[in-house]
Amino acid sequence: MQTVDFTPMMRQYMEIKKQHEDYILFYRLGDFYEMFFDDAQKASKELDLTLTGKDCGQESRAPMCGVPYHSAESYIARLINRGYKVAVCEQTEDPATAKGLVKREVIRLITPGTVMESSMLEERRNNFICSVYLDSRAAGVCFCDVSTGQMHATSLWGNGVLADLVNELGQYMPREVLLSDGAYSNPELMDFILGKLESHVEQGGEWRYAPGAAGERVKAQFQLAPEQTEALTAHPELIQACGALLSYLQETQKGDLSYISRLELYEQGQFMELDFVARRNLELTSEMHTGNKKGSLLGVLDKTQTAMGGRLIRRWLEQPLLSVPQIQARQQAVQALLSDEMKRDELRELLSSLYDIERIMGRVVFGSAGGRDLRSLREVCLKLPGIKKILASFDNRYLSALSAEIDLLDDVEKLVDRAIEPDPPFSIREGGVIRTGFDPRVDELRELLQGGSARLSAIEAREKESTGIKNLKVSFNKVFGYYIEISKSYLDQVPESYIRKQTLTNCERYITQELKELEGEVLSAGQKDAALEYELFCSVREQVAACSGRAQRTCRAVAAADVLCSFALAAQKNRYAMPEVDYSQLIDIRNGRHPVVEHMLKDGLFVPNDTYMDGDKNRVYIITGPNMAGKSTYMRQVALIVIMAQCGSFVPAEYAHIGVCDRVFTRIGASDDMSSGLSTFMVEMNEVADILAYATPRSLLILDEIGRGTSTFDGISIARAVLEYVADKKTLGARTLFATHYHELCELEQPDNGVKNYNVVVKKRGDDIIFIKKIVPGSVSDSYGIEVANLAGLPDKVIRRAKAVLKDIEKKSFRPADAAEIAEEPAQCSLEGYAGAKILDRLKKLEAETLTPIEALNLLYELSRKAKEMEA
Repeated sequence: MQTVDFTPMMRQYMEIKKQHEDYILFYRLGDFYEMFFDDAQKASKELDLTLTGKDCGQESRAPMCGVPYHSAESYIARLINRGYKVAVCEQTEDPATAKGLVKREVIRLITPGTVMESSMLEERRNNFICSVYLDSRAAGVCFCDVSTGQMHATSLWGNGVLADLVNELGQYMPREVLLSDGAYSNPELMDFILGKLESHVEQGGEWRYAPGAAGERVKAQFQLAPEQTEALTAHPELIQACGALLSYLQETQKGDLSYISRLELYEQGQFMELDFVARRNLELTSEMHTGNKKGSLLGVLDKTQTAMGGRLIRRWLEQPLLSVPQIQARQQAVQALLSDEMKRDELRELLSSLYDIERIMGRVVFGSAGGRDLRSLREVCLKLPGIKKILASFDNRYLSALSAEIDLLDDVEKLVDRAIEPDPPFSIREGGVIRTGFDPRVDELRELLQGGSARLSAIEAREKESTGIKNLKVSFNKVFGYYIEISKSYLDQVPESYIRKQTLTNCERYITQELKELEGEVLSAGQKDAALEYELFCSVREQVAACSGRAQRTCRAVAAADVLCSFALAAQKNRYAMPEVDYSQLIDIRNGRHPVVEHMLKDGLFVPNDTYMDGDKNRVYIITGPNMAGKSTYMRQVALIVIMAQCGSFVPAEYAHIGVCDRVFTRIGASDDMSSGLSTFMVEMNEVADILAYATPRSLLILDEIGRGTSTFDGISIARAVLEYVADKKTLGARTLFATHYHELCELEQPDNGVKNYNVVVKKRGDDIIFIKKIVPGSVSDSYGIEVANLAGLPDKVIRRAKAVLKDIEKKSFRPADAAEIAEEPAQCSLEGYAGAKILDRLKKLEAETLTPIEALNLLYELSRKAKEMEA
């Protein structure tokens, strides 16, 4: 588009827009951010803004829409959440003093992964941006949360590099991913990022990933320890990923990145590996179908009081430890907090009132923090001595170390208290933010703004003395400004230097050169005060920013204390036990419970179960039993107990001994992947292939009904082959829970091959069954499919026909349905009538004297649930 015919302002806009073509440009005009042309049309549609026009020097007016500058955050947040990027263009000189067109420049580029504003962030979740370097040899991946200053990086290599890369991305769930050309051209990686993570993708360009320039950026940004330098040198892909991300952040943030001062390098083998499928199936941090936290393990364990703790507990659950000493250190800290409820409650009370200083300090260093942020920071500083003292009072090494890490930041507290008003305005550019007494220049300007009472009194006293006029008054009003008022009886004593201003009935009003100058000072005092206060505030903010390293250490310690308190409270409320953890192959759980199902089961009684796996004679469980009996719940609970134990949490069991697992794999259910054209069976086989490729003898495998997505004979064949592979120590020999309806597999149990048969107890009385949900040794030969269908409420005629067909199949004499026979069956009047009849029939057949207490409770719960469903 030619710009020569545009107005000067529009030419300026077009030049800035040309440099940021893929951003929506928020162009500051007075009190509004305006958008023009295509940006205006997009924004008006996305933000429900009225589309207007502006004269631009062309025949047709430029499409235009705008938002007030003071409420722009909410509009920008909506655009970011819908996948747009925003460039914020500000006036960089005072319009009152500008000669000609006011200078403007882009001060910030906002993308999904570089958001800093609290209104655009989820409080208890990190907002990661990620950089990926990928070639045929290795991958480097770097994650950064700009709002907190955290940066983590690792390198991946070997045959499974792509699968490992996908797992890392699935763990951090970045909102934005920067890709090297090699990564961008990988279709499998792109499908995962766009399809599963739904992240925004940026092609980084090879110049960002050039090793030399990337290395210089990393060295300039961080003070690296010798071992970090050695690791980076050995793995250039790490340097390339980190350097490219720093380049992108410098380009978008256009400000100080000193808050990102600590690069945390980690290696495979430091944490338990949990792939995307396992996290989803086990519902670690969100419920599978709704995405809500409530139905997840995080929802049960997260009783943290701070946003920092909320983010850290999520990371701990996603990164279970492999180091037994580290696990035990956390456990012992939880035990100490559990043992002294009074101290723990006092600590939690202090934590409950803490603001999110991790993100506040991020805004301070970046230069976007306001007066309210600094006052919030001071309030946190006032609580730190109490937190530090309580942690130090525990006889526990871990808690004492956390106490030592907490810096009281008393210099920050004192500076903010002296400098910033207790209730500062939202804006820092309009005055009123600096506290009276902090700077005499501000005090003087404020006095002028309030009428300059002290100077007026001094002038009045001096003029009275010099003229001898005792009733001379120096006053001010908005119409005439400053003046000297003299009654008419003293007019003969008025000096010649006085200039008549106004004549009244009883007096005359005059001005002097001194009063004119005072008036000019007052008129400009507002602007001067706002400018001076902004300058002073920025200076204070910079002094606070210089303490960012100390504040970050404090944040990490406070967050860890919060998570440990959360684990202790969850253990107390839910009757959890401290597990023994070591490097053995043992998984010994007595009366274990599913932490989430137990938590959600408000009106029922959860049936606990034992597990004993030793990696030798009790290595593989083949679990049979009907659907709805609790097989999947049992297997998930074993996996969750292992994960909880390796996070340092107590576990839902009477006793547990956990030998550290390097990975947990799950194959539990599948849904068709319509976007990629994969069937249920293909998804299942892909997941099984990944498990067999990457599992080790120290892994825990949860396999549910392998082979059910194909024909019976094919399914049995595949399931048996997989089972033999995982059970045989020569091929894998991993600890495995294998649920199946293929009872033919039960013959694999042999005295010395480590395979054991287990089943879920079911009581059958006539046509009815009761799920006891108890796992016991041995196998069953019946899946009770028709009985389960009967419980689900299928019409009687369908149930009877199913039984007849089953008998025919068992006799090898299957016959097609007799349409006339089915037609004779009476139609059901209503679901409610049918359900009520079923409950009544169940009660009639009940032999109460034969029921065990647990059977009676289960039956009562089941009948109550069915009755409530009838009302609904």
